[in-house]
Amino acid sequence: MLSARSLFTEILDNDDSFRLFCSIAASGEAQGGWENGRIAALIPASHRELGPRIVRHGADEDKHGRIFNALLRKRGLDPVDVPTDTDYTMLLERQGIGLAHDKLRVEEPLTEYDIITYLAHSRVTEQRAAEQMQLLCRLFGDHPDIGRAVRMISNDEDNHLAYCHEELLRLAAAGHGRTIQRILRESALAEIRVYRDVSLAVMAHMGRLLGWPKAKSAALAAGIHTVYGYERLGGWRRMVSLRMPERLDALGGPAKPAPEFA
Repeated sequence: MLSARSLFTEILDNDDSFRLFCSIAASGEAQGGWENGRIAALIPASHRELGPRIVRHGADEDKHGRIFNALLRKRGLDPVDVPTDTDYTMLLERQGIGLAHDKLRVEEPLTEYDIITYLAHSRVTEQRAAEQMQLLCRLFGDHPDIGRAVRMISNDEDNHLAYCHEELLRLAAAGHGRTIQRILRESALAEIRVYRDVSLAVMAHMGRLLGWPKAKSAALAAGIHTVYGYERLGGWRRMVSLRMPERLDALGGPAKPAPEFA
């Protein structure tokens, strides 16, 4: 029977597919770490109080990348190059979502609008990340090899999402509500398309590595399209709502180290 547990177990049990899975995850986390580091360095004086939280966000992302690479080393595996069609961060940037890397590479302070864009984009993508890690926690939270890693990363992603909610609500109260909602909607509608395309690409690569029959690959692709249909019809709205989180100041203080992985 095809289920999320059986699918991920098959991927995790095979060295080639596990190698690709961890390489994609590590690359995405490393990009997120770089982006947050640059945003923290370029933050405008009017939002200087956000700087330590953005630094913490970036440090968490860097830590996650190290964790995925450590999981590879634990199995005696090296990372592989990430296929272009699975590069979630790059594909979102090509859609004009978030802050362009060209903007982050120059030594010019960001604007308040840039900070709103960053937080709105992060609120959408952290929703996806938190949901994915919650799924992995349910499936493999007690796994002897990856359980501790997925629990740690899941907790961090929940913190990141809480931080985005809190900061966007603060900016909405300061009069930026309409701008925030517009950017959230644009980001969410683009993200669900990119997530669909990346999911299809990842499953196609996994299918080739694992020798899946055409019927299995077709069933997985149909499932991905079904999820996209649900999200396009209204599921995207969960990515744009704002509510005060239970975890306030979730990114206060330095990032927690992960010496058992890093």
